[in-house]
Amino acid sequence: MKQYVFDGSWIGLLTAVFEWFERRDGTVQLIHERYYQPEVFDTALVIRSHQEKAIRVTKGLYKYLNSAQCRTLYCTFLSEIPRCYDVLMQVLIRIFSGQPDALNNYGDAQALFIAQTAKSVEREKHRMKAFIRFEKSGDGLFFATAEPDFNVLPLITEFFRKRYADQPWLIYDVKRKYGLHFDTQKVSEVIIDTTVILPDLNTIAGTRYDEDELKYKTLWQQYFSSTNITARKNMKLHLQHVPKRYWKHLTEKQYALQNL
Repeated sequence: MKQYVFDGSWIGLLTAVFEWFERRDGTVQLIHERYYQPEVFDTALVIRSHQEKAIRVTKGLYKYLNSAQCRTLYCTFLSEIPRCYDVLMQVLIRIFSGQPDALNNYGDAQALFIAQTAKSVEREKHRMKAFIRFEKSGDGLFFATAEPDFNVLPLITEFFRKRYADQPWLIYDVKRKYGLHFDTQKVSEVIIDTTVILPDLNTIAGTRYDEDELKYKTLWQQYFSSTNITARKNMKLHLQHVPKRYWKHLTEKQYALQNL
């Protein structure tokens, strides 16, 4: 079986689809270069991401699918599950080969995988919108850290841009080591050298905060402690809505973590 090896980008995936239709290589497997391991009897084609080819595939895709279906494909891609890249390519090939309803056939394992994966990514997006906690730094920047299960930052950009349109902010994905910075005009993707600027994004020294930020943090924690009704505590239900893996990025939970 011939293998297509790509750089893991959305543009690279669409370029791979374009290359397949140019070459008609038959049965192929799309692999992220991070997971590629050469084998003796397999031949590999290295896909170079190409903007124009990706645009042509995108335009063609919108002729067969509506915007919701295209979003489903993109959400599946953002899951970063190793299997998702090949599944997406196979389904895209089927769609362009005369099976526009390929995504709707849930009796098909690939279509079902895409639907279930996209649903999980959308759920994580909603959690990030609810669990992001901004803190004000000494230079007036509102920053927040997160470690989502999936790469959902591209899905929450517009929400935070509109909600906090009058203040500069930074949301940094600790797991993927990149962030989104809004300067009150536009959102840009940034990569921070944490060894120089922020030695530990999870325990930033108090001197880096705005002088009033620690007071607000304390008040916020005291408010949650005072409104807590011990007799009505249902930890099992609470963990279903706020899984513990998110706690270290929630201001109101930091005291609880210190006292576990």
